[in-house]
Amino acid sequence: MRPVIPLEMAVPWPGEAAQTSHGPPRSIFSLLFDDTAGADQRAGEICLVSASVRVSIKETMASSASPKKQDGLSRRRVLKLGAAAATMIAAPTAFVGPAGAQVGPLGPPNANGLRLPPGYTSRIVAQTGQKVGNTNYTWPADPDGGACFKTRFNPGWVYVANSEVRTPSGIGGVSLIRFNAAGAIVGARRILGGSTANCAGGATPWGSWLSCEEVGNGRVFETFPLSNRPAVFRPALGRFQHEAVAVDPVRRLLFLTEDRSDGAFYAFRPATWGNLSAGSLFVLTFTASGRLWWRKVPDPGGNTVPTRNQLPRTMRFNGGEGIVYANNSVYFATKGDNRIWRYRHNPPQLNVMYDDNTAMGPPNAIATGVDNLTANQAGSIFVAEDGGDMQIVLVKPGTKTFPIVQVVNTPDSELTGVAFNPAGNRMYFSSQRNPGRTYEVTGPFANL
Repeated sequence: MRPVIPLEMAVPWPGEAAQTSHGPPRSIFSLLFDDTAGADQRAGEICLVSASVRVSIKETMASSASPKKQDGLSRRRVLKLGAAAATMIAAPTAFVGPAGAQVGPLGPPNANGLRLPPGYTSRIVAQTGQKVGNTNYTWPADPDGGACFKTRFNPGWVYVANSEVRTPSGIGGVSLIRFNAAGAIVGARRILGGSTANCAGGATPWGSWLSCEEVGNGRVFETFPLSNRPAVFRPALGRFQHEAVAVDPVRRLLFLTEDRSDGAFYAFRPATWGNLSAGSLFVLTFTASGRLWWRKVPDPGGNTVPTRNQLPRTMRFNGGEGIVYANNSVYFATKGDNRIWRYRHNPPQLNVMYDDNTAMGPPNAIATGVDNLTANQAGSIFVAEDGGDMQIVLVKPGTKTFPIVQVVNTPDSELTGVAFNPAGNRMYFSSQRNPGRTYEVTGPFANL
């Protein structure tokens, strides 16, 4: 059994008691996950990858503490517990990245309606209802989750973006913009139609884009931006209110979020790596003894009972949003409580990396409405806000948050689809509404 590693950031769990379906009691905890091969069946529980998932619990209060005192333990106070607790430091006038790159405060709005740090530039690459560049393709409404892929034969890359239009008429789905090596737009087209409410998704190591429907009984489609292969519905990944997907290429697992206030956290193990036509879907649960446990979902199609309600003691997450794999970890956002979680295997832990109730600093340094996530080459996490201050914010464990870009004068919108080109020096994202616009910002992101 591996030693328990001190928490990066300890927070009390929501919920009143261990018997609820929301999680363990109000405790500081970390996970121990046995990565040995094989599966274990015990009391009807199927454990993902290995024999067990164990929870080591340290009570946040002494055993003699009254319930009133425990209830008064705010998350801001928990942040101060122990040297291992991460601290979000107030943002100064400039942020210095690990490679020495300095990012100054955001300047006034430029001609594109963006506030950027000094030395960063921008352009609008697409707008809803207008032709993309010199192509004949009209950019759809409500651009959402996105990713970049390096082209295989001609130097350059493509940026794919979902459309969250809630209709099966074919005007939504997934579109792409193709760039040459110099960054010029050389093409645009649709790669998925006939779907609805395509919110976020995730890129795979084999060059496909997984597009998720954010509706009850929603589907996941695998699209192929680097070829003309038609998109494929992947029922093995489950039918539920999908939000996003992240792929762990080391352990060959996919992790999926569910955008509901009582949503679950899922993992998918393909029967054959690189082929999503078959496999096993698991959901994160906890046992009566307080252990976290990956259990196989009996009916991934949710034909009679929603996937999140098929197993007792399923862990609940308040509005699962963006998810990304970086630093040998899986990070995911929950917008309902403005948290960013970090799930790690080696050493295995589940921590809250960011919480707007405990982050410290001026208002423009705190991310709210946390939504889409991405990571740069250095493993720093970038968070797009749904509302809030309409910013993309750099969030790093154990250090500060810092806004990288802000979109102004776009009421009732949200930032979506944040992604980097293969070189890491161009960031793409969209302001979804009023009007829907997709931007490119160029700067030394790789050093942050």
